[in-house]
Order: sequence, then C-alpha cells, then structure tokens
Amino acid sequence: MPYFTRLILFLFCLMVLVESRKPKRKRWTGQVEMPKPSHLYKKNLDVTKIQKGKPQRLLRVDEHDFSMRPAFGGPAIPVGVDVQVESLDSISEVDMDFTMTLYLRHYWKDERLAFSSASNKSMTFDGRLVKKIWVPDVFFVHSKRSFTHDTTTDNIMLRVFPDGHVLYSMRITVTAMCNMDFSHFPLDSQTCSLELESYAYTDEDLMLYWKNGDESLKTDEKISLSQFLIQKFHTTSRLAFYSSTGWYNRLYINFTLRRHIFFFLLQTYFPATLMVMLSWVSFWIDRRAVPARVSLGITTVLTMTTIITGVNASMPRVSYVKAVDIYLWVSFVFVFLSVLEYAAVNYLTTVQERKERKLREKFPCMCGMLHSKTMMLDGSYSESEANSLAGYPRSHILTEEERQDKIVVHLGLSGEANAARKKGLLKGQTGFRIFQNTHAIDKYSRLIFPASYIFFNLIYWSVFS
Repeated sequence: MPYFTRLILFLFCLMVLVESRKPKRKRWTGQVEMPKPSHLYKKNLDVTKIQKGKPQRLLRVDEHDFSMRPAFGGPAIPVGVDVQVESLDSISEVDMDFTMTLYLRHYWKDERLAFSSASNKSMTFDGRLVKKIWVPDVFFVHSKRSFTHDTTTDNIMLRVFPDGHVLYSMRITVTAMCNMDFSHFPLDSQTCSLELESYAYTDEDLMLYWKNGDESLKTDEKISLSQFLIQKFHTTSRLAFYSSTGWYNRLYINFTLRRHIFFFLLQTYFPATLMVMLSWVSFWIDRRAVPARVSLGITTVLTMTTIITGVNASMPRVSYVKAVDIYLWVSFVFVFLSVLEYAAVNYLTTVQERKERKLREKFPCMCGMLHSKTMMLDGSYSESEANSLAGYPRSHILTEEERQDKIVVHLGLSGEANAARKKGLLKGQTGFRIFQNTHAIDKYSRLIFPASYIFFNLIYWSVFS
C-alpha cells in the first residue's frame, strides 16, 4: 500500500477515536433539568412486612380441604358474634317489617390457617380469600331482603392471626319481619328482633354465642326515627328446634320502640274532637232553621268518615279493633247522634203543630186563646175579665150569651191541660214535658253531649296512655 494512503487511513482513525471520547451534548428543549433530591433514594420502608430473599407462602390454603369445618368429627366449634348497628332505616306498619344496616363480625379458630411469622402479628385480606376457606354459614331468620354492600368493592374483611384465630367482618343491610300488635295504636310500643342462626350446622357442630355478652351489641348514638323513640337495645340467645334437622343456636338482637303521639294528635285526634264540638253548634241554632242544622250535621258526618278512611288506608288490615278506631268511631257516633237529635226535635215540633191545628179546627172561635194565661174563676167575674179570657181585647164588648160560650170552651181546654200536667207529675214522666216543649231537648243536649264526651275522653286516655 502506498505511503500516502496509509497516512490518510491513520488520520481518519485518529479523528474517530477523538470524537468518541468527547461528552455528548443534549438537545435544547427549553427546560432546565433539576437535580433529583437525594432523600427519594433513601425511602424508609416498613421492615415489619418485608421478607428478605424469596417470599414464602404463609397461608397454605391449597394444602387443606376447607369444605369441612375446623376440627371436623370433634366437639362443636365455638363461633363468637358481635354486631355494631349503623342505622335503623325504616319501620313499616303496612308490611310489618324493619330495615337495619349493621356490621356483623364472627370470631373462631381454624388451626389450618395458623402460620409462624416473627414480623407479622396478623394478616388482613379482602373478600377474595373468603371463597377459598371455611366461614360460618350464618343467616338472618325471617328476613325478607338482605345484601352485602359492594361499593366500591365488597365490604368484607378477613383478618388471620398466627395462632389460627380468624376475624370475619362484613357490612350488611337486612329487611326482616316484625310481628307488631296494633291494639293500642297509636299509643303503642313495638318490640322487634333480628335473629341470627347457622343454616347447616346444628348445635353439635357449631355453637353460636355473643362474644362479649350484652357488650357485644353496639349502636350509633345518632340513630333516630321520625315516628318512634328507640328505648332499648339488648341481646338474647336460645335454642331453636326443627323437626327434620334438629337443634340450632339462635342469637337475637332485640329493640323496643315507642311511637311519638304528637303527629297523630295533630292529624287524627284534634280534627275528630273539633268535628264533634262543631256538631254541638246545632243545639244553639233555631229549630226552624232546617237548612242550617241539616247541612251542619251532614258536613260533620262526612268529615268524620273521611278521617276514618284516611287512617285505615295507612294501616294493615287487622282483624281486631285498634285504639284509634275506638276513638274515631265513638266520635262518629256523637256526631251522628247530634243529627238524630235535630230529627227528633223537628218531628216533635211537627206533631205539636199538627195537634194545635186540629184544636183550632175543632174550636174555630178560639182565636188567640191557646196562648193566653189561664185564670182561676170562682163564679164572679167582671165584663172586661170575661172579654179578656175569651181572647178578645177589653174594648170589645160581647153579649151575655157569647161570653158564657167562650168561657165554657176556655175552661174546658184549661182543665184538660191541668189534668194532663198533674197526671205527668204523679207518674214522674219527665220525658212527657220534653215532648210537649221541644226546646227542652236542645237545652238538655247542650249539657248531656259535652259531659258524655268529656267522660269518654277521661276513660280513653287513662286506659291507653
């Protein structure tokens, strides 16, 4: 190779070597790269849950058959239960049920889940592990609807301890049946219970119990209901027997509710009382004002019917009489009797007027005599007194024959009235005077009706309060 060619090749290799050792320049982007803080490279990690080297499987779930309960073939496994009531959502009288949201927790020991670890005091899992191990099959007796909350994920927690103890917790909303007694409604108290029981395992395989006795039930202090006052929460337990399968442990969450009466006072009792009092206004209206008294009576009767219908529409159709039914129907009877009272007054007034009309027709010259004052005569009377007794003014002069006829007629009528009055007094027939004077019926009704209704209210509130 010529000398000149080797020289050019040497220079080219030298330039390539020099360029390769120069630092490379970055392309300008308009941003200044800041140095990273050194503390990010020195992050403090939780050494209590870090395993050095290759990670180990602490729970050997695949090595056991979890379709069988712990200690299968041995004594019954004890399962402790505690509950925290989050809310009591609603009480339905029509459906006879209640809705409750609660945290349900189970405690038991399963030696198949025991593990040895110097750094972990417990391990917590979500609902995915629940499908792989054995858990108690507790269900709610007499429940209509229930579900486990799943937003944003299944509200299930599983905590396993090294010695095999397990804590299983879930958040549930359940609607259960409550047998209510409405014989004292709305002055009643209701006691409802939520019952828990194992579905498959009898008391020989699984023993349910309250973990901390009465302290196993916790309630939120903010729990309140619109129509009820929560008086008491308590727990009980007993055995339940099924003829086909045997005895089971059953746990009860009992709570007592007292109904608020003020709402029903405003909506039911006060309107009914006002309608009864309004019907009494008819006793002070003139008996000849037929349209006024009839329209008032019909209005009060229809209003009471509307109140009774509205109350029964919001209640279940029970086969016994409720306390509110007694009050409303007695009030309805008082209103109805006030209508009948005017019917009696009007009828007796018509009968009396008919009798007076017949007497006028029988004695056509008795003009103005029926309402005149009767005088006791001893055989001696003046001419002016005779004219006045006959129903004519003193200025009108009658003949001797006409005056004697008028006096005889008037004396006959006065004698009949006096005889009838004396006969009634002797026999004690006070009702006869009422029938003769129809104003007395209204007069007595003004006292009898209010007194009877007040007496009824005293008895009603003393019995049902």
